[in-house]
Amino acid sequence: MPRGTALTDGQIQYALNELPGWSVEAGKLHREFKFKNFVEAFGFMSMVALEAERLDHHPEWSNVYNRVIIDLVTHSLGNVISNLDVELAKRIDSLA
Repeated sequence: MPRGTALTDGQIQYALNELPGWSVEAGKLHREFKFKNFVEAFGFMSMVALEAERLDHHPEWSNVYNRVIIDLVTHSLGNVISNLDVELAKRIDSLA
C-alpha cells in the first residue's frame, strides 16, 4: 500500500509559503542549493541521505561541484507531490 497523501494544488501552494526557496517544476518540489565547495555540498548530501532514510522517502538529486539540485515527488502515489515530500523538504531546509 502506498505511503503518503497526495496534496491538492492549494495545499502545495500553502506548503510553499513555509518552504522559502522551493518551487514546483515539472510537477515536483524543486530547490537548488549552492555551497562554498564540493566538500560542503557532499556533506550536506550525506546528512540529507540519513534523513531520507529515516523518513523512508528519497529525493531525486544531482550534484556538480558546489551545487546540489533536489526534486521531490512521490512515485508510489503516481508521481505527485505528497505530504512526504513537504516533510522531507522541511528536514532538508533544517540541514542547509
